[in-house]
This record gives sequence, structure tokens and C-alpha cells, in this order.
Amino acid sequence: MVKKTNDQADKINLAQIDDESVIIKEETKAENFEQYQQEEEVNLSGIKKEITEIDWDRMGKHDIEYCPEEKKRLESIYEKTLSQITENELLEGTVVAITKKEVVVNVGYKSEGVISINEFRYKPDLKVGDKVEVIVESQEDANGQLVLSHKKARALKAWKRINEAYEKNETVIGYIKCRTKGGMIVDLWGIETFLPGSQIDIKPIKDYDVFVGKTMEFKVVKINPEFKNVVVSHKAIIEEEIEAQKKDIFAKLEKGQILKGEIKNITSYGAFVDLGGIDGLIHITDLSWSRINHPEEVVSIGQEVDVVILDFDHEKKRISLGLKQLQKHPWETLDPELKVGSKVKGKVTVLADYGAFVEIIPGVEGLIHVTEMSWSQHLRSAQDFLKIGDEVEAVITAINREERKLSLSIKQLQPDPWINIEKKYPVKSKHKGIVRNFTNFGVFVELEEGIDGLIHISDLSWTKKIKHPSEYCKIGDEIDVIILDIDKENRRLTLGHKQLEENPWDVFETIFKVDSIHEGTVMSIGDKYAVILLPYGVEAVATLKNIVKEDGTRLKVDEKANFKIVEFSKENKRIVVSHSKVYQDAKKQEIEEKKKQQKRIKKADTVKSDKTTLGDFMDITGIKEQLIKKENDEKKKSN
Repeated sequence: MVKKTNDQADKINLAQIDDESVIIKEETKAENFEQYQQEEEVNLSGIKKEITEIDWDRMGKHDIEYCPEEKKRLESIYEKTLSQITENELLEGTVVAITKKEVVVNVGYKSEGVISINEFRYKPDLKVGDKVEVIVESQEDANGQLVLSHKKARALKAWKRINEAYEKNETVIGYIKCRTKGGMIVDLWGIETFLPGSQIDIKPIKDYDVFVGKTMEFKVVKINPEFKNVVVSHKAIIEEEIEAQKKDIFAKLEKGQILKGEIKNITSYGAFVDLGGIDGLIHITDLSWSRINHPEEVVSIGQEVDVVILDFDHEKKRISLGLKQLQKHPWETLDPELKVGSKVKGKVTVLADYGAFVEIIPGVEGLIHVTEMSWSQHLRSAQDFLKIGDEVEAVITAINREERKLSLSIKQLQPDPWINIEKKYPVKSKHKGIVRNFTNFGVFVELEEGIDGLIHISDLSWTKKIKHPSEYCKIGDEIDVIILDIDKENRRLTLGHKQLEENPWDVFETIFKVDSIHEGTVMSIGDKYAVILLPYGVEAVATLKNIVKEDGTRLKVDEKANFKIVEFSKENKRIVVSHSKVYQDAKKQEIEEKKKQQKRIKKADTVKSDKTTLGDFMDITGIKEQLIKKENDEKKKSN
């Protein structure tokens, strides 16, 4: 082969380099990277064959020899034209080639880096010439290749942007990838962040799936650097917008201003109205002039209403609204002819212990005090006469249009029963009544509606000792009474019950004489006294020492024994008895009889000693036998 000159070699080298550049350009356009490799190997084989014939030491030098110092200087200048890179450095590179599997990126280094096409899945429109961020993982791998990562660079940059957005409270745009437990996964610059279900919207969301695949605005609300966790919120953006709207609306608010709104929510205490970005409350008392039990009686959700601003608080962002205030007050429409004594009809709307409120026209109520419901004097509540919803007729007893107060009465529709009380219930007349109430000192009895009387506890029974009226009767019982006294001025009747029978103490006086003995039963034993039940149901008392038996023991409850009447008081209806006196007095009498007998015997002996005949002796003996027999008979009786 003919040896080529240096000029010829230079021409061949340039031609070959031009051919190589053409091949590289064709490579960027190739769709099949494997086919491109095969073609490259074929082309390079021809180049290598020719290159082996080139004198590389002489090539490009044009017969110029460089000294070592100059050569070093030129190498230094050449190295400065190359980028100086370090591992884990974040750089920006240019895409110079794209295949089905890889992307070739030039970062200004002596060799290009190759990145897997999978790292650019998020960017399907990537093309040659695009600028991309990369991280230098290694300056040179086992094959001498520069190792780059776009994914890590994107993640590092994303973390910086996320932290910056969090610190500056910036709004960012993210892509909702999928659902997860309790919320959604949002892709934010390649970082997976968590969107809680409660942070999607200000309203509760039931179906999360409708958001999958959407791109939305978010706020970064929480970052955990240790676990690389990020929480985002779309609700925060909505709330900021609402807050801005509230400030704008509050700046324009004035008391008395009339606005249009929509009923947003209803509670037991009122209705919330959406005024266009801010809510106000109509309290239940400001919904209607009429009394209502629930706001739903007046408004419904979604209803458009005109409301008036009653008050507002800038700091607490609260607005009080009124609906009824836009209507004329019902008192202004009340019939001007109504006055004291006029009869009206209405419906019971509220009941309290002290009375009932009756609505005579919508928004105008009058009070019927419990004392105006009946002529009765004993204490009762309004619930005893009326119930909510009752239609009633009443008479006006007081009206004040300025203060908008109305007093009504039901009882004044009926005549006062006390006007002719002496004729209908004369003293000593007998009647039947109903037990209505108790006190410690007696029983209140109703003879008819509005006519009550009192039976004193002492007038319930002639014989029983009653501590409280409930021991004798109960509320609701029918009882016979007699009129003892009438106090018309104070509307009081004094009644009696025991007076319907004759006073048994007139009879007891003849039966239970002092020192008479009667059988009795121990009813109860107290600290000082015992109660003894005598015949005819009469109760007596005995001190504890007077219920001691002859053997020294004390009588027990329900035990029967003989009792001696110690004291009888008809006026006080009191009988005092003693069991101990029965056997004590018997012993005393026995002792006295013995003394008398001894005296008689002694006297007889004295007479005999003066003059004793056979006849006298016989007489004395007979008398003695008679005395002994009498003494034995008395002993038998006492036993």
C-alpha cells in the first residue's frame, strides 16, 4: 500500500469525523436503538480499518513539535473548556438523544450521561434540546460512563420547592394519583403527598373517586422531614378565599342593612343564612312574631330570604340577622276597639306553673294567670286547667299597647260563687266534697269549683288521735262535711267531719269512770307513754311504769290485760289508765280487809271474856265462820 502524507491523513481524518457525526445524527433519529447499534458497528469497523493506517502521533500537528511545557499548557487550556463536576451535584443538562430505553444528556462534561427513559414518564413530550435537571451519581462507572439521575434531581428540587411553598404559604398545583385510606395521594413535583379526606373541601366528601386524575391547587400544611411525609390541603385555599370574602363583606356591613341570602342550615335554636361567602344566624325568636317550636315551621333549607342585620361582631365574625323585623309588628294591627272587659278567643301556646299564654292573633299573646283560671283558692298549676293547643275564650282584664302586654281571665266569664255563699252553704248544712290538699293542721275540701273549705285536724274524728290528715284520708277521697263557719270577706269556710255524729264522749263519761276496770290492748309503746285500745275503739294512754305486770315484766305490743281508769277528761278527750294499779289496789284492799277482820275477832274475844255463855259462844263461832268464808270468796274473785 502506498504511504500517505500527513496532509492526506488529515483529510482522511476529517472525512471520517464528518462521517461519524452523520452517523450520530442518524442515531438520534433512529426508532430502534438495537438497529442503530448494528449499523454503528458496521460503520465503525470500516473506520477502524482506516484509522489503523493513520499516524496518530503526527495527525493534526502539521509537523509541529510541542515541548513538554507547551503541551502541558495546552492541556490545561483544554481542560478549562470542560465542566468541573462532583458527585451528588445538581446540574442542568441538555437532551442530545432519545431512544426507546434511554435519554442521552450533555452536562458539559467530557462524556455524556445516560438516563433511563422511565424517569421521564411524567413528561411524554420530552424532545432533543430540552433542558433537564440531573444529579451526578458517579463521574465514571465500570464502563467509564458518566452516571446521572433525573429522578433524584427532580426529587431534590421538589423537596426544596415544597419547603419553600410551606414557608411562604404558596399555592401549588398537584396531580391526584389515586385513593388511599382516609384520603388521596397527590403527586407534587414527583413527590407523593397525602391529602386527607377532610381537607378536600369545606363540605364533607362522600365519593373520593371523582377526584382521581384531576389537577388541583393545594397548600402545603404539614411536613415531617424525618419520615419525608407531606400533607397538603385544598380546603385551606377555599377557606382563605372565604376569609377574604368575609373581610370584604364585613367592611360593608351596617346595622339595619337589608340583604338577600339563602337558608344554609337549620338547628333547634335558629337558621343559618349564606350571605354570599359569609354566614349569619337568625335566632328562632327573630324568625316570626308568633311563637314557634322549631325554625322549620317558618323556613326551609335552600329557601331565599330577605333579612335585616341586627348586629355583628368583627372579631368573632358573627352576624345576627332578623326576618320578622321586616314585617309590621302584630300589635300595630291589633283591633283598636279592644279594651278591658272585651271578650277574645285564642289558642294556648305556652304553659307554665304560674299561667298560660294565649295567642289571640298571630304575634299577639295574652297571659292568663293561674289565679284567673278558677275561683278556687287552693294552690294549683295551669296544667290542671289547660293544655297546649286548647282553644279558649277569655276576657281582657288589662291591656297596655305601649308595653305590648295583655292580661286575660277565664274565671271572670263565670259569676263569683261567693256572692250568695250564705244561701247555698248555710251554717250547719251538710254537704259532700273532694279532698284536694293536706296541711299539717287540716284538710282542704272542694265543695264545687271555686268553693273550698278547711277541716281542722281536730274536727276529723272524736276518738282517734291524728298526727297528720293523711292518716285519716287521702287526696281525691269524697268526704262528708258540715258547715261550721263562713268568712265571706276572706273567702273561707270552716268545715267539720266528726260533727256529723254525736259526741261519743258523752257516753264514754258514763262507761269509763275513774277506778273502773276494763280490758285493753297495748297498741304501741313510746319513750314515755304507751297507747292502750279500750272497748268501743277508745284510745287511752299509760305511763311506762303503769304497764309493768305483777311479775315485774312489762306488757308488750298487742298484749291484752286489765286496766284501771286513772283519769278521764271529756273536754280534752283524754283517758289515762294503769295496769299496775289493778293488782296493787287489790293487794291494798286485801290487807285492809284482814285488818278489819282482826279487829272484829279481837272485839268478839273481849266481849266473851266479860260474859260468855253457850249461846254467845255459838254466835261468835258462826260469825267467825262467815267472815272466813267471805274472805275466801273475795280471794277467788281477785284471782
